[in-house]
Amino acid sequence: MRREIVIALRATLVTLILTGLLYPLATTGAAQLMFGERADGSLARNEAGQVVGSELIGQAFASPVYVQGRPSAAGTNGYDATSSSGSNYGTTSKKLRDRAVADVARLGKENPTAPLPIPDALVTASASGLDPDLPPDAALWQAPRIAKARNVTEDRVRAVIDNHVQGRDLGFLGEPRVNVLELNLALDQQFGRPPTLPTSSTVAGTR
Repeated sequence: MRREIVIALRATLVTLILTGLLYPLATTGAAQLMFGERADGSLARNEAGQVVGSELIGQAFASPVYVQGRPSAAGTNGYDATSSSGSNYGTTSKKLRDRAVADVARLGKENPTAPLPIPDALVTASASGLDPDLPPDAALWQAPRIAKARNVTEDRVRAVIDNHVQGRDLGFLGEPRVNVLELNLALDQQFGRPPTLPTSSTVAGTR
């Protein structure tokens, strides 16, 4: 009996060391060595070196000078990284319809010179509520508003957007997209951060 207990304890100890210590250290080390930036969370920084978010997690941008991402049902006010989820409303839900109608009205008011129809991505939330990307057409649709707010030509805004379109992974997986946070940082870099905006609506570490 004692012999069996010793064998069991040894097996438990070896398993603990292998799977609880050596394996995590090996995988963490390999990730840091090969994909250090991504292993640390794909953090995005502004020109001052401040961390302003992650390229993998969407956030709210209410200011007219920035590209807005997809609607979010994550958390009470949306874009809550601790409450990633969709609304779970069915296709016949009145609440879902009311939310979409309100978003269409808001987008129309904020983008009076943008062409119709409004791109679907701007009125449909993702399943996670934290989608960091937009289809290129949804970003380009917002170019007239951004150009007016930044007092630059629309062509210049469109050029920045076009330069940040990411193609399909491996050439055939997924769809072309733009990362909203990266794009907004590029807009600030290209045209400067408007000094008259409150901090809460700029890319400065808060949203």
